[in-house]
Amino acid sequence: MFGRFCRTIFPMKALGFDAYGTLFDVFSVNSLCEELFPGHGSELAQIWRRKQLEYSWLRSLMGRYRDFWSLTEDALVYSANSLKLDLTPKKRDQLMESYLHLAAFSDVKPGLRALKQIGLRLSILSNGEPKMLNAAVQSAGIGNLIDAIVSVDSVKIFKPSPPVYDQLASELKIDRAEIGFVSANNWDVNGASSAGLTAFWIRRSNEIPEELGYAATRVIGAVTDLPTLVSG
Repeated sequence: MFGRFCRTIFPMKALGFDAYGTLFDVFSVNSLCEELFPGHGSELAQIWRRKQLEYSWLRSLMGRYRDFWSLTEDALVYSANSLKLDLTPKKRDQLMESYLHLAAFSDVKPGLRALKQIGLRLSILSNGEPKMLNAAVQSAGIGNLIDAIVSVDSVKIFKPSPPVYDQLASELKIDRAEIGFVSANNWDVNGASSAGLTAFWIRRSNEIPEELGYAATRVIGAVTDLPTLVSG
């Protein structure tokens, strides 16, 4: 059941948000992919996102960190090659640039604004490289609503590794028991929950919950569902 239909309150002082897929729509690149590669846009975008995540997990397991901007470019090159598309340097640059201007979901700005109004500190905790995150935040017009941007670049390992989530308490100087984490990626929710954070899953798609044993504290439908859950 989505959180907006539940009266249970989880008092919080701060919330950390995943960026890609949670605040920013990674598939807003579809139109550019289709413009550059007619008939292959959606498939290219899907493979690109999947390989982006796979490469983050593989590099974490290998102990071979590479920042998310470079990893995203590697995933794009792989995706184009897998579809036998001619990814010229110009097209590659255009697609990479699009990641700096991803569209925010419609519930993001009003939801963050409502959370700020009840006194919560808001942060982003993301695999993204700082330049990428800062650009996306400014492009979406939510810079005045975000108190801190925390990147895995500081610990040189990707989600769902525990040191990533540990950064929130140290960055915000708030006990982790009073910090919630919000993600639309269920594997990310499991990672945060495993690391001791109260985790909220925004179910933006028909994704099935992972069988990892660290489920979300509450499943919600939008960022705008959060204020009534955390304002105790």
